Amino acid sequence: MGNTLIDISNELAGITQALSPYVVSVRGRRHYPSSGLRWGADLVVTANHTIRRDEDIAIVTDQGANVAATLVGRDPGSDLAVLKIADAGAAPAERVSTAAVKAGELALVVGRSPDSGVNASLGIVSAVSGPWRTWAGSQLDAYVRLDAKMFPQSSGGAVVNGRGEIIGIATAALSRIAGIVIPASTIKRVTAKLVERGFVPRGYLGVGVQPVPVSEELRKTLSIANRRGLIVLTVESNGPAAKAGMLIGDVVLTAQDTAIERIEDLYAFTESAAIGSSAKIRFIRGGVLKEATVVVGERPGRS
Repeated sequence: MGNTLIDISNELAGITQALSPYVVSVRGRRHYPSSGLRWGADLVVTANHTIRRDEDIAIVTDQGANVAATLVGRDPGSDLAVLKIADAGAAPAERVSTAAVKAGELALVVGRSPDSGVNASLGIVSAVSGPWRTWAGSQLDAYVRLDAKMFPQSSGGAVVNGRGEIIGIATAALSRIAGIVIPASTIKRVTAKLVERGFVPRGYLGVGVQPVPVSEELRKTLSIANRRGLIVLTVESNGPAAKAGMLIGDVVLTAQDTAIERIEDLYAFTESAAIGSSAKIRFIRGGVLKEATVVVGERPGRS
C-alpha cells in the first residue's frame, strides 16, 4: 500500500510539473490573478469572468517573466477569453485528450500564482452529461462537473485526467455549486471564432418570448403535439421575424420541425442554425395554425 501511494503521489507531481511550462498566471482583474493555458504558439485561453478589463493585461510565465497580453476576444456565454502574447513556442496540443470524460475519474486542476508558482488541486469528475447550455445562453460540448478545490486563481487553469491529458480548463463562474470544465473541444471551436472575429456570432429571430401552455382542446383541433409554446411579446422592428410577418401574440410551436416549448429550445435552435439560412416557423395566430419562413439573422453586438 505504501509503495502504491508513493507511486500515485509521484505520478501526480510529475503531471503537474510536465504541465507547468504551459500554465500561466493572468493579471486581468484587481486583487486575485487567474490562470491561463497556452493554446498555440502565441495564444492563451482563460476564463472570461476573470478578465475585467480590455487593456493592461499581463501574464506571468513559469520562469517568472511578466509578458504583455492583448485581448483577442471574449465569449461570455462559454466563459472563454483568448489572449495574444509574443510567440514563445507551441502549447502541448498532443496532451489534449480525445477520449470521453467519465464520472469518477481523477481530475487535477493545474493553475499558477505569481507568488507561489504552479499549484494544483486534486479531485474527481463528479458528473458528466451531454451538450449543456450555460446560464449565459451558450452551449458547451459537454457538462463536466468537478469535485476539486477551486482556489481564487484556479479559474482558467488546466484540468487534467489521470493520464496527464488536458480535458479542458476550469471555471468557477458557470455553476454555483461546483467548478465546471470548459471542454477542450469547446475551447477549440470558440477560440477559432474569437481569433477570426473577436466574438462568437450567434443567430437570432428578433423576438421576445415567454412560455405559455397550449390547451388540450387546441391541441386536438390543430393536431399538434406541443403542450407548451412560446408567445411572442415583442417583435424587433426590421428584424428577421418582423420581415417574415410574425406578430405580437403569435405562439411559436416549431422551428424546422424541432418542437419549441421552452426559451432554451429557441436558444438552441438559433445557436445551431446557420446565419443567413431559412427556417420554417410554425405558430398559432388567433386559433389558426400558420407557418412563416424566417431568415436567421446575426445577433447585433458582441453577445
